[in-house]
Amino acid sequence: MAKGHLRLVSPRSVIGTVPPRRRPNAELRTREYLTEAEVERLIKAAKANRHGHRDATMILLAFRHGLRAVELVDLRWDQVDLGRNACLHVRRVKNGIATTHPLSGDEMRALRALVRESTFVFTSERSAPFTRAGFAKMIARAGVEAGFKFGVHPHMLRHACGFALANSGHDTRALQAYLGHKNIQHTVRYTELSPTRFKDFWR
Repeated sequence: MAKGHLRLVSPRSVIGTVPPRRRPNAELRTREYLTEAEVERLIKAAKANRHGHRDATMILLAFRHGLRAVELVDLRWDQVDLGRNACLHVRRVKNGIATTHPLSGDEMRALRALVRESTFVFTSERSAPFTRAGFAKMIARAGVEAGFKFGVHPHMLRHACGFALANSGHDTRALQAYLGHKNIQHTVRYTELSPTRFKDFWR
């Protein structure tokens, strides 16, 4: 005998096994890189922080060496050579190619001024290794202080490095080695948008 008072109801929650698709970066951000002038503004803003020298040095190294956030915060003193032929031994993630970069004078001075409290180059107030989240928050705050009208995130510094070197006329293969790209297709994006790409065509 059917019970007339029973009725079908729609489920209040949907249990799914497929997570929602992440929106493309182009929809989430209006910019994916910074210009050299904008990096300078970011460094200047970071210098006003409580730990301004450390923060500004982090931004400088991330930009000059195209470091990902994880590569920067995992940087250890045994990767830094401040001797006669000063250099930085870069360990890449994502199966990237490890490489050695020369250090410029301003980078050497900045690194020498840091207090060595750990095997890690960049540490927190508690002498613990700096975290990716902490670096991202610092970059975002510096972007606001610098007056940017768009959100700033750490990977913009790596892209800024690629575009700056491509604009300086460095060839794609050299740029690939510098950034540690295993696949050259990841490097081509920088040279394709470089205004110097066609500069000698009519000479």
